[in-house]
Amino acid sequence: MLEWLGMPVAASAHAGQVDFIMVLVHWLMLVLFVGWSAFFFYVLVRFRRRANPVATHAGLQGSWSTWVEGGVLVAEVALLAFFSIPAWSARVDAFPAETQSTVVRVVAEQYAWNVHYPGADGRFGRTTLQLLGPDNPLGLDRADPTAKDDITTINQLYLPVDKPVIVHLSSKDMIHSFALPQMRVKQDVIPGIPQPVWFTPRQTGQWEIACSQLCGLGHYRMRGFYTIQTQAEYDAWLAEETALLATP
Repeated sequence: MLEWLGMPVAASAHAGQVDFIMVLVHWLMLVLFVGWSAFFFYVLVRFRRRANPVATHAGLQGSWSTWVEGGVLVAEVALLAFFSIPAWSARVDAFPAETQSTVVRVVAEQYAWNVHYPGADGRFGRTTLQLLGPDNPLGLDRADPTAKDDITTINQLYLPVDKPVIVHLSSKDMIHSFALPQMRVKQDVIPGIPQPVWFTPRQTGQWEIACSQLCGLGHYRMRGFYTIQTQAEYDAWLAEETALLATP
């Protein structure tokens, strides 16, 4: 059924759970669609003019409609209580330890994704508004000892496979929405409210980072790319970027 829904490749550890909920939702929608369509055609015939020349307010009689409505309610409550809420709770309450994860900051702005890695020391360097500019969109203070090994990119996010990833999201200007469809991740990015999101990639590849919140006239071009690599490839990329920092 996922092929019918046009779902992208499932490339994260929790993607299967999300997809299963999506399948359940669409089955419920299909049942409702067929049921309401059948009811629509039934009343067209049942209350046609020839059989009912005089209009009446009474309509259909019987308790079957109450039972149908109750069944729909039970199905929706079960979907919410036994599938959706547990899935949401796992993403919110079961964050992995940062020491066992790849931790990265992503700062959104019109119309780019600014990515900030903590470097070999595992600590993010200081950022300040006074240093913000075209050449330093994060306002990173390279004079700070913890910032000297920090790696920054624009619209390019590199991550290792089979290791939890924690992305700390923030925005410089307005509401954006960080969407990685293959990871089944979508999180609004709201100014003034740092928002973490996590997932575990299970498949290597390169896909697009989308902004799924209308954020201005240039919204259409706010796109980046994220690349899931093997651990060896990711370590090699980090080493290459670190070497570039040392180049005068």
